[in-house]
Amino acid sequence: MWRNIARFSKTAAAAGRTGGSRRCLSTAIPGPCIVHKRGSDILHDPWFNKDTGFPLTERDRLGLRGLLPPRIISFEQQYDRFIESFRSLERNTLGQPDNVVSLAKWRILNRLHDRNETLYYRVLIDNIKDFAPIIYTPTVGLVCQNYSGLYRRPRGMYFSAKDKGEMMSMIYNWPAHQVDMIVITDGSRIPGLGDLGVQGIGIPIGKLDMYVAAAGINPQRVLPIMLDVGTNNQNLLQNPLYLGLRQPRLEGEEYLEIVDEFMEAVFTRWPKAVVQFEDFQAKWAFETLDRYRKKFCMFNDDVQGTAGVALAGLLGTVRAQGRPLSDFVNQKIVVVGAGSAGLGVTKTAVQAVARMAGISFAEATKNFYLIDKDGLVTTERSKLDPAVVPFAKNPAEIREGASIVEVVKTVRPHVLLGLSGVGGIFNEEVVLLTYSGFKNAKVLKAMRESDSCKPAIFAMSNPTLNAECTAADAFKHAGENIVFGSGSPLENVQLENGNVGHVNQANNMYLFPGIGLGTLLSGARIVTDGMLLAAAECLASYMTDEEVQKGILYPSINNIRHITAEVGAAVLRAAVSDDIVEGHGDVGPRDLSHMSKEETVDYITRNMWFPIYSPLVHEK
Repeated sequence: MWRNIARFSKTAAAAGRTGGSRRCLSTAIPGPCIVHKRGSDILHDPWFNKDTGFPLTERDRLGLRGLLPPRIISFEQQYDRFIESFRSLERNTLGQPDNVVSLAKWRILNRLHDRNETLYYRVLIDNIKDFAPIIYTPTVGLVCQNYSGLYRRPRGMYFSAKDKGEMMSMIYNWPAHQVDMIVITDGSRIPGLGDLGVQGIGIPIGKLDMYVAAAGINPQRVLPIMLDVGTNNQNLLQNPLYLGLRQPRLEGEEYLEIVDEFMEAVFTRWPKAVVQFEDFQAKWAFETLDRYRKKFCMFNDDVQGTAGVALAGLLGTVRAQGRPLSDFVNQKIVVVGAGSAGLGVTKTAVQAVARMAGISFAEATKNFYLIDKDGLVTTERSKLDPAVVPFAKNPAEIREGASIVEVVKTVRPHVLLGLSGVGGIFNEEVVLLTYSGFKNAKVLKAMRESDSCKPAIFAMSNPTLNAECTAADAFKHAGENIVFGSGSPLENVQLENGNVGHVNQANNMYLFPGIGLGTLLSGARIVTDGMLLAAAECLASYMTDEEVQKGILYPSINNIRHITAEVGAAVLRAAVSDDIVEGHGDVGPRDLSHMSKEETVDYITRNMWFPIYSPLVHEK
């Protein structure tokens, strides 16, 4: 049902920067697809089902005549009919609560996914801006909350603590002979929702849908994984519908033994696969990343993907100030949130400063200020997390535990970056003791005193309810001359001066598809820091100077395949530079090393899969 079309590279190049989502209806004749099923078994398999789109010759060949209505509906007609059904749903749910509408939209897409994957992914690719917020951030969090009740059919694989010692054989239960991309979660830290146990499976499913739509990974070669090691969420343990293990989470060596066994099993069967870790609580996110990154081809999207897209935004803010990227080393940055995402962003940004300035990591931390739930982190604090120690400030500079407002007023930062998961924290009003007595102060208003001519505010926590502030509040209180970024999609703001306050969705979807695809097609043995930095720098340079001056740091999601091709090519070239490539298919390491930049982008694009009905041929 899927084929690799070189023609798409021309389509992508033409549509790349026009901002338009384009329906690419091919007139080429696709090659046949061999199937080992007939009759109703075909209709019940979403990989092969065409609904009423089977031509008469195929109905006879596959034993389908009489099992379908006689009229043949073309792919284009099926496409239009679904879009009309979706628009009808939108009209009929006007005025209803957002959660109700979001779940209704997810259900109609999920039903199509369960029935006809070819049509599902075509609809998703062509309407990515409308549908990404439904199958990915922010609706995916709502789906995870309700997953036990929404569950209808299995998708992906589940490995639990009860499967210890069996995973090496279990992995062969998956029917696909080849798997290229795996996303795994233990459900311990779903953004803004915390521990959702086995219900976190919705995250890998949504991420892999984005891999198919944005990176063109063949959906028959993706695998969502739920690692169920229990849950500490008492509400779930008491819920009669909960589908996971009813036990507290494993900890310590017991936990790591389960993850170790899974990783060994996966790479024994599919040694060329790429594994993305997703939504692990901070301690396990860093522990597993350090444990596996030099041994297996894996990366952690919360730590490294978030860091990359944030770094691209930070570099973009320097361009928005009209300064060269080299001035990034002078930017003062306050990071609110010391979880896996906050620490990952801070570490990556410090590494970039160290590389640009040719200084040590310790020296590069000078202009970074890390704030957690207890305030500013300093060396005076007892029982500091080892991951936080490199960023702890001298209390002689600013007191231990200083509030966000105190830090912002003292430092006058160029950038305020929120990854706290605490909704509205930038809007909080606190009482400060000043020389003239007590006074009320707001974080956003304090940013008016920034040393930057165009200060930046990033409210990156997901879902939307957990964003540190809204775009409207940021432009209202911090000033109309700011750059604003968010983790979830928000509407642009109409400013009083008649201009538009642009909202930049600083979402990982701009990077992780390209990181995964570039890694896969290079045959890289591991994912290096150089590959991740190349991805961030590619995204940072994607926008034109004119766009950046308007406060637009990230491209339209309508161009996601073109963006992914560029990012994937940058990742591949970095892997070649790091001398870790083994090639992919018929393309060897030497071929990759001799490719120009344009040839690399073309190679990436030609290897993107695109959904189209293929003739089905039965073989016993």
